[in-house]
Formats: sequence, C-alpha cells, structure tokens
Amino acid sequence: MNLTIENILLVGSLLLLVSVFAGKTSYKFGVPTLLLFLGIGMLAGSDGIGGIRFDDPQLAQFIGIVSLNFILFSGGLDTNWKAVKPILREGIALSTLGVLLTAVSLGTFVWFITDFTIYESLLLGSIVSSTDAAAVFSILRSKSLALKTNLRPTLEMESGSNDPMAYVLTIAFLTLVINQDQSFISIIPLFFQQMVLGGILGIGFGVLSKYIINKIKLDFEGLYPVLVIALMFITFSATDFVGGNGFLSIYICAVYLGNQELIHKKTIMKMFDGLAWLMQIVLFLTLGLLVFPSQIVPYMGIGLLISVFLILVARPIGVFISLMFFKMKLKRRFYISWVGLRGAVPIVFATYPLLAGIEKANMIFNIVFFISVTSILIQGTTLSIVAKWLKVGLPETQKKLNATDLLLAEHPKAKMKELLITSNCYAVDKKIVELSFPKNAIIAMIKRDNSYIIPNGLTKIEANDTLIVLADQSKIFDAVYKTLKNKKI
Repeated sequence: MNLTIENILLVGSLLLLVSVFAGKTSYKFGVPTLLLFLGIGMLAGSDGIGGIRFDDPQLAQFIGIVSLNFILFSGGLDTNWKAVKPILREGIALSTLGVLLTAVSLGTFVWFITDFTIYESLLLGSIVSSTDAAAVFSILRSKSLALKTNLRPTLEMESGSNDPMAYVLTIAFLTLVINQDQSFISIIPLFFQQMVLGGILGIGFGVLSKYIINKIKLDFEGLYPVLVIALMFITFSATDFVGGNGFLSIYICAVYLGNQELIHKKTIMKMFDGLAWLMQIVLFLTLGLLVFPSQIVPYMGIGLLISVFLILVARPIGVFISLMFFKMKLKRRFYISWVGLRGAVPIVFATYPLLAGIEKANMIFNIVFFISVTSILIQGTTLSIVAKWLKVGLPETQKKLNATDLLLAEHPKAKMKELLITSNCYAVDKKIVELSFPKNAIIAMIKRDNSYIIPNGLTKIEANDTLIVLADQSKIFDAVYKTLKNKKI
C-alpha cells in the first residue's frame, strides 16, 4: 500500500489506536511498550502484513527530531531540580565522558571485527553511545520502579542530557568519514561550540520563556501549552541556527521551567506528558515502517555480537571510568551500567549516514536498529529483576510519589485547610505565581465575599480572602503559612 493524502489519516489513526491498546496490555506479558510500537510499525511496513511502502529517511529524520523535542522537553519539565542537584556532577560525567568512552570502546571493537574503517567504526559507536530518553523515561515510569538513594534521578538526568553528546560525536565522525583528509583534531572546536552554546542558550531561553509565559495574558487557558510549544521550537531552532546543540538547549530550558512558578503550570505539564507519549508512539511507528526486516537478517550475527559487547563491556567501561572519582557503591554502578537502554534516538541518528550517502550507510542503519531492539528487549524487560538482584530497589511499601506526580495526580490531596488572608499578610495584592507557593500544595479555591473563585497563576490575592488549600501532608501547611503571612521574596 502506498500512503496518499486520502488514506494517511485513516492508516495513521488505526496504527495509533492499535499501539495504545497494545501498550495497555504489554506489561502483563513483560514486553516493553516501546518495542511493541516498533513491532507494529514493522508489521505494517512493506515486509509485513500491512504492506505500507515507506522508504523516506529524510521524512523519518524530520519526524524523529520533532518527536525528540517533545520527549526531551517533557522529561526536562518533569525533572525535580532538588532531586537532581545532589547528583549533578555524576550526571554530567555520565552524559559526556561516559558517552565518549562508550563510543570509542565500541568503535574500536567494531574496527577489529569488521572491515569498517576506523572512522566508520567510531561513527557506529557514536550513534549508539547514548542511552535513550524515551526508553528510560517510559520504562522507569511505566513500571513505577522505585530505586534507593539518588539512582532514579541519576538515570533520568543521564538519559535526558546525553543525547547532545552522542549527536555531536555522530556529526563529527560522519564529517570525518565524508572528508577523509580532515584530522580528528579538526572536530574538537565543533564539540565545544555545540556544547557551550547549547548550555548558555538553554538557560537564556529558559529565563526568557518564563518571563513571556508569566507576563503575557492570554484569554484562554488552552493557549498556554501552545505558547510553550512555540517557545520550545524557537529554543531548538535558534540554538541550532547559531551552531549550538539544540537538544541540549531545550532540555536545559525545560529543566529550568519545570522548577519555576508558571501560570497554568499543571495544564502545561499534563499537556506535554500526553504529547510526549504521542510522539514516542509516532516515532517508533515511523522507524518501524522505515525498516525492512528482510534486510536486517544478514546482519543479525554481527549485530548480536556488537550488542552483547555494548551491554557487557562498552557501557560498563563508560560508566565505571566516568564515575571513578565519585563515592558510589559498586552495585549502584552495576545497575547504572545495566540501564543503558538504546531505543529510537540511535535509529534517528542512523538516518544521518543514509542521507549523507556514505558507502556503508545501509549496513550501519540495520545494525543500529538490531542493537536498539535487543537492548530494549534484554535490558528493558529485566530492570526490575536486576534491581532486586542488586538490592537497589525499594520495597513496595516505601515507594513515594515525587512532587510533580503529586501535583498532576487526579485524586484530591489528603489534607485541606481554609486560611483567612488578613490585611497585614505578605500575600495581599500579590499574584499567586509571585508567591513561590510550596510545590506539593495548591490553592484549590478562593472564597471572596459571597462567591467562589477557581484561581490560576494570574489571580491576585486580596485582603479578607479565604483560601482553600490542599496539601498531601499536614506539615506542608507550615510552609504555606510562611509563604502567605510573612515570607519576603
């Protein structure tokens, strides 16, 4: 079947519907949801029962980049800075040095066992060097896997921030494959330019985005997520335009915004959570359609060998060396090594050699696809088992929701209080967004005179208002009192 304007919506919606229903039941059988999305795409493709012909790497790459924007931005919004701050150095080490060491060690192995040149080998190693944000966020959160100490924020920060490093390495070694006369030293300025500009512009656009979101007054609440989407794409494209790393920029921007007081923040975060899931499904379906399973079969042997080396040798080398200067128990290092999930990101990066038209591009793409599938299948299905074996998981009774999960939860808070705002309170004549209200408490309603107001971030608190405040624990109200009565910002 050839996709046309007339049938693309029908086919697309049917694939989406099948993916949603398949994802609902996947974990009953221990199969990661993302792998099912990929499988559905392959079944619908030209080699499958659907017979849909899709052979457009450029369109697939475009869909991949757009999807990664939403996935990384949503992951950044959901990152709790207080949880990440204690492990910031470890996360940065894993997402930079760890990725580099993984790429180099795997590339060296590929060079020894294949007829690839050293640059082609390092290109393959770079493409699969980062853990996949979509896979890690999806599997950890779907399984509600609670881990000891700071393991989970470490894993989520690494997966959210290491794609930029892998992207830079991929572009750099692709350049060396195409231009054989260039030296390795010539790519070093590119690396620093990408990372430095990406980091600076990410913070800059984060501050600017907060100002725009809180200062602009839109007539409809539903327009605020649209505004944030526009700011997200501007951050990515503007950073990329000046030579910075757009993926790093939007992740940093999102982490900043996710830890600030924003108007309609709950609406924005819920919208991005849904969009991130949609983009994960679309991305894996698209990549599944792009792949021809019959072309993968000849490379399964070499692909399995490379995949085993990546999981058991290259990834642990990257983790253990990059964390050697930090105090961390050995079993935690082993678990971080195991959660080296590869997914859609390497497959998206593998489209760059295809579009560049290098000699071994098709072989690289098929090997990368096989590595991603085996990684999700082997590592993704065993995260809970390995956590239990290494004793790094928390018992069920000790699992707790983080502040973001509490804010987004549909059920009411356990505790409620009515607080009278007197004329001498600090909160008088202040907008709610200006109060730095405790993150795990919300103002659900305001009683003013004889009427009730459902507030948002722009709502101004007046003297003699009665605030109906919901919180998950009684002790949270101490911070609420301080914020409303006498806190000076």
